Amino acid sequence: MTKKMPASYSYDLRTRVINAIDGGMRKTQASRIFQISRNTIDIWLKKREDTGDYQGKVGYQQGYKPKINDLEKFQQFLQINGSKTQAEMAEAWPEKISDAFGELR
Repeated sequence: MTKKMPASYSYDLRTRVINAIDGGMRKTQASRIFQISRNTIDIWLKKREDTGDYQGKVGYQQGYKPKINDLEKFQQFLQINGSKTQAEMAEAWPEKISDAFGELR
């Protein structure tokens, strides 16, 4: 099971939470009403203090970085080695990789 990074909260929600707190609402109450953690609110407030805004990160890659960078090279490799077992393919690959059991080949 792969772990996915959670989606960023919308700027609209961030604004509503920040405005509520700026308007006098306690962080604990905002946390319950907007169903977000108190820690998340603290992070947004700290980010606003440090940068002047509380916008979420944009343009970052979610999930793991792909292990295969050259798709054409890999497709050629498969043409030649596609009938081999996974362990044999791991052995034939020019770089160190692990097989299904995590052993480096």
